[in-house]
Amino acid sequence: MEGRQAVRELLLAGRRTAYEVLLSTEVDRSDVVADIVDLADELRVPVTEVSRGRLDSLARTDAPQGVVARAAELPDVELEVLLRPSPAGADGTGSHPFLLAVDGVTDPGNLGALLRIAECAGVTGVVLPRHRAVHVTPTVTKAAAGAVEYLSMSLVAGLATAVSTMRDAGVWVVGLDAEGDTSIHGLPVADAPVCLVVGAEGPGLSTLVRQRCDVLASIPLHGRLASLNVATAGAVACYEVARQRS
Repeated sequence: MEGRQAVRELLLAGRRTAYEVLLSTEVDRSDVVADIVDLADELRVPVTEVSRGRLDSLARTDAPQGVVARAAELPDVELEVLLRPSPAGADGTGSHPFLLAVDGVTDPGNLGALLRIAECAGVTGVVLPRHRAVHVTPTVTKAAAGAVEYLSMSLVAGLATAVSTMRDAGVWVVGLDAEGDTSIHGLPVADAPVCLVVGAEGPGLSTLVRQRCDVLASIPLHGRLASLNVATAGAVACYEVARQRS
């Protein structure tokens, strides 16, 4: 884990074991860094100060912000678990799944941004393909700013098969596609089980995934450019679903 926000959320969430926090001797002792030190002390996680050169040599990203942590791996959740309603709230009822599936995104910055957006929008689970896509790397976790600590994520062998499984389970699968006939703002998703599928940078949704979606939805564009960045498109779609569900 690298980056101040990512390491801070690692310690706050307490979802997995943190083994060690490494701080650069030159790092600015900002409020976030002070929080990291305090949280590590409370959790009895060792904090070691090292030179900036040593920290940079250990880091996997270009800018670790003077903070690196070692932790246990993120738990992988079975897809079937993501398809279940969330636990009952104060009114005795649970909420239906609100999932995000990522089809072939290869840029770690885009995946990290999508995960951060998903967590903030209330997505209950993320589905990631095992092959031909970026996985959760240090760069992704840094870009996600700690969102990986709160999201349930399932790694599947094939996304097209996962889409079929979701549909069989009663989840309405919406593919985000520039050529979609339905506007993202006109989807009757309400609080129904739903999964948004976003495609890769450039090619978009793969052929099989596109064919197996219940509906293809597009984002209306009013300028001269023909498309949005995948993370930006994901933000628009996630928050539109979140707006309707609330």
